[in-house]
Amino acid sequence: MDGFDLLRKLQENINRVFVGKEEVVENLLVCLLAGGHVLLEDVPGVGKTTLAGTLARSMECSFGRIQFTPDTLPGDVSGVSVYNGRTCEFEYRPGAVMSQILLADEINRTAPKTQASLLEAMAEGQVTVDGTVHRLPCPFMVIATQNPVEFLGTYPLPEAQMDRFMMRLTIGYPGREQELRMAGQFLAGKTPDRVEPVCGAEEVLRLKEQVRGVAVGDSILGYMEDLIALTREEPRFVLGASPRALLALLQASQAKAFLLGRDYVKPDDVKGVAMQVLLHRLTLSAEARIQKADGAAVLKSLILKVKIPVL
Repeated sequence: MDGFDLLRKLQENINRVFVGKEEVVENLLVCLLAGGHVLLEDVPGVGKTTLAGTLARSMECSFGRIQFTPDTLPGDVSGVSVYNGRTCEFEYRPGAVMSQILLADEINRTAPKTQASLLEAMAEGQVTVDGTVHRLPCPFMVIATQNPVEFLGTYPLPEAQMDRFMMRLTIGYPGREQELRMAGQFLAGKTPDRVEPVCGAEEVLRLKEQVRGVAVGDSILGYMEDLIALTREEPRFVLGASPRALLALLQASQAKAFLLGRDYVKPDDVKGVAMQVLLHRLTLSAEARIQKADGAAVLKSLILKVKIPVL
């Protein structure tokens, strides 16, 4: 089975459980292939946890979940060193981060110090505990969730942490037909915990290697850079897209092209992921917020403004 067929099979397997949200599943797979992390921001009960668990089971990857609360400690995430009286040595006890797919549930409910314990893992694929570096399993992906409608007792993610997420996705409520289908599957006993794997971790790593080989022409790179530059020049944004954002846009565009069965990136691939990759990294100025400017609308206007290269 080639990479494209395997991806289609994986996508269909997730869509059988996570009903009616094909675009969300596609973007999640784009992040997986690009080696990125995802922030799922939506109201409770729309299936954020179900989506993360279904992805892990479909790939037969280890799945870890940590429910963030105000009293969650950094050691709960990264692990701790415990003294062993028999050997007279300190032993590393892994935290939740030692999983291939990590669900960081309600990440904005924990203190900034605990939020920051994920930064090294997300950026470098490792954690440092008491001066010792511990490599994380491969593939490694963080799927964090937060509820945007609850502000009491929450700690908004700082810009540096938001920049670590390749995409911010919203799921939304399903349509009538999809919701009835979901209820029918539940009555029939087709629950997420019964998902059958369609591939293994080694196959996912091979797919990621193939994605890195997707060709990106100089004109496409220039197109991406022009868009990034416009976000920095836009007066309604006090904070534009970072160099990390450009790399994320590049990797996500490669993955998007691969998911569509191509070995080269087109401008449509860039436009297809630009909103999800860039919007959460851009901060409106105080004046723009007073004028009730919409960040998504501003970014869309910039995307339309960039000159599309001729391949």
